[in-house]
Amino acid sequence: MRITTTTAGKLGKTPLLVLCVAEGSKPSVPAGVKLPPGFTKDFDGKARSTSSTFATSGPAERVLLIGTGTELCDEGLRRVAAIAAQQAESLGAAKAVLVAPKGSKSLPGDRIGRALAEGAAMGAYRFDSQKSEPTKPKCSGVAIATDDAATKRGVKDGVSLAEANAFTRDLQNLPGNKMTPRDFAKYARQLAAGNSRITCKVMDEKQMAAMGMGLLLGVSQGSTEPARLLHLTYKPKGKAKGRVALVGKGLTFDAGGYSLKPPAKMDEMRYDMSGGAAVLGCFKALRDLDVPVEVHGIVGCSENLIDGNATKPGDVHTGMAGKTVEVLNTDAEGRLVLADCLTYTCRKVKPDTILDLATLTGAVIVALGHEVSGIFPSNDTLRDALIAAGERTGEACWPLPLLDVHKDAMKGKHADLQNIGSPAVGAGSSQGAAFLSHFVEGDVDWCHLDIAGTAWNTTNRDWVGGAAGSGVGARLLFEYLANR
Repeated sequence: MRITTTTAGKLGKTPLLVLCVAEGSKPSVPAGVKLPPGFTKDFDGKARSTSSTFATSGPAERVLLIGTGTELCDEGLRRVAAIAAQQAESLGAAKAVLVAPKGSKSLPGDRIGRALAEGAAMGAYRFDSQKSEPTKPKCSGVAIATDDAATKRGVKDGVSLAEANAFTRDLQNLPGNKMTPRDFAKYARQLAAGNSRITCKVMDEKQMAAMGMGLLLGVSQGSTEPARLLHLTYKPKGKAKGRVALVGKGLTFDAGGYSLKPPAKMDEMRYDMSGGAAVLGCFKALRDLDVPVEVHGIVGCSENLIDGNATKPGDVHTGMAGKTVEVLNTDAEGRLVLADCLTYTCRKVKPDTILDLATLTGAVIVALGHEVSGIFPSNDTLRDALIAAGERTGEACWPLPLLDVHKDAMKGKHADLQNIGSPAVGAGSSQGAAFLSHFVEGDVDWCHLDIAGTAWNTTNRDWVGGAAGSGVGARLLFEYLANR
């Protein structure tokens, strides 16, 4: 769906006019638009409530009222715009005009424009590229009506960020045979193509072996699809104020290896690359929008399957850091891939900050459900920045503990480390983060983000939700970078 802006003071003809109405307020109907008597009288403006009618005269054929509740906020406007886009499609309107609310000190125009653009575009998202005859949308676009320059700028930014989310979702939703490690590399190269500030390097298994990445390669050795290591680099327009690395788990399909997953919902293991998809999604936004830091995106891409060469429970592999790991459970493979990616990042990139994202543990769903990502920040500043970014983007984060007892639980009996800890210790998400901590080198700020719950199967929030991919992480990462 195309999202544009139009002048609020000169409303042109439109099949659908959408008005935001605060709870307890009367709709502000543009001059010239006439509505049936009594239509607006009983509309209470409660959040997400709707009412529509045909106009009796004027430039709008139909008018849709959507309640914004008692207080405007980013997430509320995102949901309003998503409802507007979906209602326009449902009503068969070829296009719609959404009148933007006026900004305030607590919610300035740029944030209003961004939230409305994000909500409308993301709410209209659909994934049907694998159908032989995709359904053509009835509504081609939403124009956001405003005379405020800041709101217009916000709309432009929101469009880019919504496109980043949709790109991430597309990568997630592709089936395993259409999203292999080599396909992942193809999409990464496309992001760098034609952009002077983004470069992409793709390393094959021979190059990874030369660097000693035995953990990542140990995961991929049961698949006929070769693994890939992706390294994207973004340079800001001005002098870089720091260097940040985004590290993503890119398991394009995870059958669990010899620790085989149950067949029910195994098809969902296409989403085990959601952390890597989020990294690429953030770089999609960086094609259009500038941030003041140098950004590196590292994604380890592999399949976790079974054949005669596959890693067996009890096998020992050596990572790039020189540490040996006893693989007690082959389905705890994401941490092995990330371990070598983290070592590579610390030694080759030498960033100030590392954020890694992974669908790492089912335990995080037990702890936080499907609406909140678990984070393990190394300091309070990083914690607060990510929580704030989550609040602004609607991608909530919550800190979980990472204690010495968790780190000690990952020490091995027959190797330096083991890839799962004792059930007696519990805290599976903390143990997963603890394993990764053994591969973070030097004085670097670091945070592990466990997105196993938020990557798919989230509650419907109008602009996102349901069984398909959520695109979580792309906008969150960009928000952190832009406000760091």
